[in-house]
Amino acid sequence: MSCFACGSRLKDPPRRSGHSMRSRSLSGIVDSLEIEKRALSPDGERSGGSVVAIKQLNREGVQGSREFLVECLMLIMLHHPNLVTLIGYCAEGEERLLVYEYMSQGSLEGHLFDVPPNKEPLDWNTRIKIALGAAKGLTYLHDTVNPPVIYRDLKSSNILLDDDFNPKLSDFGLAKLGPVGDNTHVLTRVMGTYGYCAPDYAMSGKLNVKSDVYSFGVVLLEIITGRQAVDFSKEFDEQKLIEWSRPFLNDRRRIIQLADPLLQGRFPRRAFYKLAVIISLCLHGKPHLRPTMRDVTAALDHVASQPYISDANRKNYCSTPLPLPP
Repeated sequence: MSCFACGSRLKDPPRRSGHSMRSRSLSGIVDSLEIEKRALSPDGERSGGSVVAIKQLNREGVQGSREFLVECLMLIMLHHPNLVTLIGYCAEGEERLLVYEYMSQGSLEGHLFDVPPNKEPLDWNTRIKIALGAAKGLTYLHDTVNPPVIYRDLKSSNILLDDDFNPKLSDFGLAKLGPVGDNTHVLTRVMGTYGYCAPDYAMSGKLNVKSDVYSFGVVLLEIITGRQAVDFSKEFDEQKLIEWSRPFLNDRRRIIQLADPLLQGRFPRRAFYKLAVIISLCLHGKPHLRPTMRDVTAALDHVASQPYISDANRKNYCSTPLPLPP
């Protein structure tokens, strides 16, 4: 089987599994759990006790079946280092299971928010590595694939991390083929996650790749602030990250105050400014003025070339904690 975008041959196409996998299912939606790869083997033999992740979709309603089909087709056709690998699936009776490679570090969300004291927070260089990898995955979907694929549900919980914190985009149930030819958008039912969805798409139903760019800007904002896109546990004027952050993004003198306190000031000041500019462009209210993901990736690559170096005497580097304003 070959990738329909670039023509490269896939090493091991996803397999359809039968009742042996179904018997291991759990009720509700399961993001990830450990299971022997034996459940995927055609002959039922143990194949090294590998660990995989299983996602079980809601069996009720047409939407669950549609998302299952879309996700299966997308991940069978698409092939990129920053997209999660589909190992197998089960479509027996009403059961709908997807089996992925296991991502040992969980989601980006789990490393940014409510980090327990005994857990090491993500440092600056790792955050940029994750952002750059996710951007490369989106660039592949938008520029390499023809017609382009619009992810439509980019958020920190859908960015999964392996042992080395390499990111992979997951959950393609809402993905949609983008416009072709002279068309600038596709009209579709508004889907996505509150707080990440581009306002122009939410109001009009007009979807294009710039909708993903907006969502990526929200994720970048989460990465530098350590705050969730929407957090109703905070004071009213701080619940929506974009609204809270705009005064800082628009004032160069206050931009540094956006920094996640868990970074403890350990980040390169110039690179932080550049990343804030990238975020502002991604979040532009007019979609045609947002950059392409290819341009965003190039900009992030430049930011990554200026890593944080632990040296208190280096110029242009911030070496003292800068807490967020009250």
